[in-house]
Amino acid sequence: MKIAIVNNYVPFVYGGAEFLADSLQTKLREYGHEAMTVKIPFTWEPPSKVLENILLNRLMRLNQDVYKLNFDRVIALKFPAYYVEHPDKVLWLLHQFRQVYDLWGTQYGLPQNAENIIIKEAIYRADNRYLREAKKIYTNSKVVSGRLKRFNDINSEVIFPPLMDAEKYYTGDYGDYIFYPSRIVPGKRQQDAIECMKHVKSGVKLVIAGHSESKEWLDHLQSMVSENGLGDRVTILGRWISQEEKIDLFANALGAVYIPVDEDSYGYVTLEAYHSRKPVITFSDSGGTLEVVEDGKTGWVVPPDPKALANAMDKLYLDRALTKKMGSSGLDKIMSMGISWNHVIQRLTE
Repeated sequence: MKIAIVNNYVPFVYGGAEFLADSLQTKLREYGHEAMTVKIPFTWEPPSKVLENILLNRLMRLNQDVYKLNFDRVIALKFPAYYVEHPDKVLWLLHQFRQVYDLWGTQYGLPQNAENIIIKEAIYRADNRYLREAKKIYTNSKVVSGRLKRFNDINSEVIFPPLMDAEKYYTGDYGDYIFYPSRIVPGKRQQDAIECMKHVKSGVKLVIAGHSESKEWLDHLQSMVSENGLGDRVTILGRWISQEEKIDLFANALGAVYIPVDEDSYGYVTLEAYHSRKPVITFSDSGGTLEVVEDGKTGWVVPPDPKALANAMDKLYLDRALTKKMGSSGLDKIMSMGISWNHVIQRLTE
């Protein structure tokens, strides 16, 4: 089967969605399909550009002879790529434009003004009409499926995304640091992880790693470390780290922390931690992470408060036997969920 994976991207920004698109292309080819990723540039600044992007994606044609792009199937991943027209379109929906859905009226959504209300209504109309064109709609988590049903009254089925090379992860030592790899942006709340280090009572340390889309935000986090005298306890690797470096950091970590704001899915951080047999600490409002992080069983679920986070980190440091047990239970948890590429490819190509 000739398959186009259609995804939007912001140039020079590479996160979980981009990694998933690349992984899906690789695995489709391994399973005998001809697959390529169609990357469509996207911006929502200023917000008025969103409507232009909807039109751009809608006008794309992937099944016309003149372009020599006769794909048998299109797999679209997120807004607004899922507006692409094709007679055999399947969605593996990672997220809609959340700034006008569940994030509307919050600090992470579009400002509530007259212009943005028009944009919001236009997106609702387009989603309600064009999402229903898909032959089948899958999502990457129960959170995304629930949101789609709540706002658009559209049913979907969850396919959990696996790691690309899970077999490369291993268990080393249970060291003295908690590892937090992720894009460094306000919504991932690395600032709360740094703040919590003012309140820890044990010898636990924190290692943050990831690319920052804003030098100003990275500088702000670095200043939090220096101004609070945390230089010997907090390390920020403000850059993309290689897979090999990340795997080694997970292998020798005490555990992992992943505390995004209402995440769409459980996040690769949780899978990577559990394949390394390391427990995960998350916040009770972190969304999809709660599908795999069970309080006291596979990690700790705490209120979104730096002091509560500090207490959970201390628990990992002071009770190594429980820490190891929870890490192993995390791996058992994700294995019981049947998360595999075999299942993904079967459902997306049937």
